[in-house]
Amino acid sequence: MLALNNLRLAGRLEDAGATFAPGQVTAICGPNGAGKSTMLAIAAGLLQADGGAAELDGQPLAALNPRLRARRIGYLPQMGDVAWNMDVRTLAALGRLPHGDAGEEAVAAALAALDLICLAARCFASLSGGEKARALLARVLAGEPDVVLADEPLASLDLAHQGALLAHFRALAEAGKAVVLVLHDLAAAMNHADRVIVLDQGRVVSNGPPQSALDPEILARVWRVRGMWLGEAGQRALSVVPL
Repeated sequence: MLALNNLRLAGRLEDAGATFAPGQVTAICGPNGAGKSTMLAIAAGLLQADGGAAELDGQPLAALNPRLRARRIGYLPQMGDVAWNMDVRTLAALGRLPHGDAGEEAVAAALAALDLICLAARCFASLSGGEKARALLARVLAGEPDVVLADEPLASLDLAHQGALLAHFRALAEAGKAVVLVLHDLAAAMNHADRVIVLDQGRVVSNGPPQSALDPEILARVWRVRGMWLGEAGQRALSVVPL
């Protein structure tokens, strides 16, 4: 289990805590500047908080060997890029570096899961924005981490690939992974997450099942909208008007 306890980072987080359990999809939601990406970077061990603790199975992240941490935790940043214009298969294979092996089956599975087999020989620079996002995520998945952290993974994708990716995240959770997604799409969080954490001005203001974490009172307080959820569980749409 990945646990964040009373995190503090000047101007960005204040006494923010969360636990990310195996077998669950957790969505982190909130308005722009709420601290979502900061929380995810600390969870990945890439950013040090001023106070509080980030732990994996009871061990401080800072104390873990970086190679071991990279095996256990996979992280997709919001604004990903690559330094060299390599092909998609080579990029995905970089996810195996912490393991020290080629991991050909894992690489092939990641490419297939993200509908990239037909693009495997294409150079990264030639891809569309959505294709680049999928290629970068393939690098994460090829590493077969226990914890998958993805910052706005749906942002550049068309509807079909959004749906396929959400289904794949669910499959990863069912296989025992802890999946943590930063999402601006509240309907996606409502319909696909087991737990939702809502951040506002660096503080956790709601943490629980989607129907309670994203209830109309929270929508009004955090997003300043009058919101109503429509439809059946798992297929809900959000109707909003400004307050």
